Order: sequence, then structure tokens, then C-alpha cells
Amino acid sequence: MDEERALYIVRAGEAGAIERVLRDYSDKHRATFKFESTDEDKRKKLCEGIFKVLVKDIPTTCQVSCLEVLRILSRDKKILVPVTTKENMQILLRLAKLNESDDSLEKVSEFPVIVESLKCLCNIVFNSQMAQQLSLELNLAAKLCNLLRKCKDRKFINDIKCFDLRLLFLLSLLHTDIRSQLRYELQGLPLLTQILESAFSIKWTDEYESAIDHNGPPLSPQETDCAIEALKALFNVTVDSWKVHKESDSHQFRVMAAVLRHCLLIAGPTEDKTEELHSNAVNLLSNVPVSCLDVLICPLTHEETAKEATTLDELPSDKTAEKETVLENNTMAYNGMNMEAIHVLLNFMEKRIDKGSSYREGLTPVLSLLTECSRAHRNIRKFLKDQVLPPLRDVTNRPEVGSTVRNKLVRLMTHVDLGVKQIAAEFLFVLCKERVDSLLKYTGYGNAAGLLAARGLLAGGRGDNWYSEDEDTDTEEYKNAKPNINLITGHLEEPMPNPIDEMTEEQKEYEAMKLVNMLDKLSREELLKPMGLKPDGTITPLEEALNQYSVIEETSSDTD
Repeated sequence: MDEERALYIVRAGEAGAIERVLRDYSDKHRATFKFESTDEDKRKKLCEGIFKVLVKDIPTTCQVSCLEVLRILSRDKKILVPVTTKENMQILLRLAKLNESDDSLEKVSEFPVIVESLKCLCNIVFNSQMAQQLSLELNLAAKLCNLLRKCKDRKFINDIKCFDLRLLFLLSLLHTDIRSQLRYELQGLPLLTQILESAFSIKWTDEYESAIDHNGPPLSPQETDCAIEALKALFNVTVDSWKVHKESDSHQFRVMAAVLRHCLLIAGPTEDKTEELHSNAVNLLSNVPVSCLDVLICPLTHEETAKEATTLDELPSDKTAEKETVLENNTMAYNGMNMEAIHVLLNFMEKRIDKGSSYREGLTPVLSLLTECSRAHRNIRKFLKDQVLPPLRDVTNRPEVGSTVRNKLVRLMTHVDLGVKQIAAEFLFVLCKERVDSLLKYTGYGNAAGLLAARGLLAGGRGDNWYSEDEDTDTEEYKNAKPNINLITGHLEEPMPNPIDEMTEEQKEYEAMKLVNMLDKLSREELLKPMGLKPDGTITPLEEALNQYSVIEETSSDTD
């Protein structure tokens, strides 16, 4: 009934009547996302009627009402096929000021029309494959970048930027060709980075360092939404950067990483918005070549260095070796470097662990990022090692029991999701400089067995990457407890009485043969398969492992 009345007025009425009826329709269906199939044909005709009205010379308020209804109707995929034509797309491009002939954005009264047109384009492009193809034909990505350049430094048009960026994100998500066009032809990387700089009001103090006002106000909701859309678009533009990274791009990636560092150190209007902002920053940082992530940390200023020295002088004598300290404004300092951004990433990771769900999407990006940072940058690894794996003192509890970051990560090493399990174990392994003995000290053999088996390190040793040779120092408490630590569980156990001490030799032999027979039966029935270690440390059936060792011994004898 609503569609019939609106359609009648749209076809026959004047601009004022059209505006009133469409405003009523919009108010009534603002939250409608599912439509009755019986009225499908009427909605198609209403869409066609609205496009015919939009080509006429009508007041701005009437244009806005038409576009609001068109945006609502474009949520229904079924009605878009007959209305998604090149002519209709060009009408929306003209209203959104996306034509090259539109040189400026001076008329504030036109801004609502531009915003509503962009919203309609977002819905139509997302829901219609025909619209996606027409976007390529009409070179929509270039037009959107041109509009961004017109408004990148003008804060009073944040809504226009926001929906321009959202449409750019959708196009780059749906078409891989547009990603390449954005990256190289349209210079999307510096353009979108500048949009972020503008949203964050960044003031540079050095080439890759920005001024952080810890007491400043949070971002406004509009600035936050704009930044989130820019981060998502940048993610698509740089999604394959780690594969095609060129030395000439290093500066641009470092600038972007410095902007993302700033992003991590500021807050949005609400806690949820801050988390969403930081989550998108983490995702984008995962695309930055690891060699450019050194800008996430920076040397302390002269004032901060003086404060760090004063703080270390005040530490007890047994604590001065711990070079981590907290300065004013919660600045994390370590070894003369500002570690604020890394500390934020660590806290973000812990919050994602505490959520207890969606580990694959929510946790693995930040864990992977911290792992790669630790592998490539020594100061970051050492800081994270001090935070996550501090020197062991109390080993009475199992490594997976407790509420520390180490306990939470060790629990993840036996998670049911293989990807989550692997990246958690890999992170701890890198913090231990890929040394098996160091990893086992913090996790126990049982928790680490999966990683070691996959790496061929069950017999011990270390990984393939090189790390500095500085030695870990054990606490006196750990040294005293070490002889009684169960290597499998990784915690202190009181010495248990040996059950065979009171057996006679005949009883020992009987129990041994009984065990052999049980294992033999399980093996013959293929309920259990004896395994052994090959010389390279990987697991293989026991017979094959023994054969390989025999071949090695024979070769060694022949050589002698």
C-alpha cells in the first residue's frame, strides 16, 4: 500500500508532494531490511520513477528524500537488476559530484545530496554484480580518489569522506584489478595515508615520529568512522605488499606504519570504537613489510631518557637489570626506546584472548604481527620477552594454570583450532629465540610437543633463524627448584616414591614382560603404532627410524 501511494505521487505529483510522500515512506521504512516478495514489482517501478524524478530540476530537499528512499529500496537485491543501468549509475555519479567536471565542493547545501548518493552507490555496488561491472566501465575508483583529493583536508565534510572511502573499500574488495589500479595508477597508498593523517590531526616531530597528546580529547565519532573506512580500504590496497615490496616503497610504508603507531596510541569516542579502530590498524600492520615495522618503536626524547635513568636509579639493586620502566603518561620505556605501541598491541592481544571466542579472526592477526616483529627486531623481542616470559620464580603451578599472559598463551598451545595453536606456540618459540630448552622451561614438554613435532625438534636443538647470543639468566628460586621440575608438565613436583624399589628382580621382570605383551597386542591390532625419531628429528614409524639409524652406522663403519 505504501509503495502504491508513493508510486502514484512520484509519477503524477509536483516536487513538494513527492518530497512529503517519500519522506513519510523513508520514516516508516528506515529500519526495514527484509521486504515482502508480493510487492517486488511495485518497488521496481518506484525505483524507476525516482530515477526519472532525479533527472529533473527539483529542490535539494526533494533530491535528498528521493535518494533516502532509493537507499532503502536498494537493500533488496531482487529489484536492482532492471534499475541498475549505465544511465542510472551516471545519475548517481553526477549527484555525488563524482564527475570530473565538478571542480569544487563549495555549496554546503549540496552535501546531504552527495552523502545520500554515495550511500545509494554503496548499497547498489554491494548488492548488484551488474553495478560492479558498470563501476569498472565508468572508472568509479578514479572518480572516488578525485573526490577524496578535493576534501581530504576539510573536516566539515567527514560524512562525504566516510562514504567515499566505504565505496572505495567495497570496490577494492570485490575486484582485485581495482586494488592494483589504486596502488599504482591512482597512488592510493599515499592518498589514503594522508586521509588518516588528516583524521588523526597528526603533527610530525621527526620523519617517522608524531606528537602524542596523552591528555587530549578522544577522536570524534565522525573522525573515527572515517579513519576505520580508510584503514579498511588501505588493507585491500596493500594486501599483497609483503610479496611485491620494493626498496623504493620503504619510505611510504614507513610513513604509513608511523601513522598506524599514532593510531594505536589514541582513543575513539567509546571503548568499542577504540577496539574497532585498533583492530583495523592491526590488520593493516600485518600487510606492512616487516623491515618497515621498526618505526613502531622510537628513541626516547631527552626528557624521557632522563626520567628513565632516574627511575632505574630508584629501583632496588636486584631489579636494575630489568630495563623496562613506566614513565609519565604510561609511556613504556625499554633500553632507551619508547615501547608504547608494542605495549598497546600486547594489551590488545590479551583482551582478545580473554574474550574466549573468534580466535581465528580476532586473535591470530595480532599474534602473527607480534611474532614477525619479534623475529625481525631485537628490541621488540626483548621487551615482549620481559613482559610475557619474565624470569621464573614460582614454578609450583603448571605453566597453563594462572592468569598471566604466559599462562593464557600456553593454554592456547593445546587449542582445538590448529591455526590458533600454531601461532601461539610460534610466538612463544620466537620469544625464546627458537631454542627448545628455553621454550620447554616456560611451557613444559607436553604443551610444546605439537610445535616441536611439526618443526622436527623433538630431540632438541633450535630453529632456523639467527638470534643474538645474549644468555638468559635464571633466578635463584628457579635454580633451586630445577632438579624437581617435571619436564613434561613444566612445574615443580615433590619426589614420588619409586614403585619398583620394593619389588624383587622376578617381579620387575614379570611386570616388564607384561607391559611388552600389552604393547605388542595393541600394535598388532593397529590400535597403537610405535613411533621413533629420525635423525632429522621428525617422527616416523619405529621400524623405519631403526632402519635409518642402521644405515647411518653402517656408513660410518665403512668410512672408518
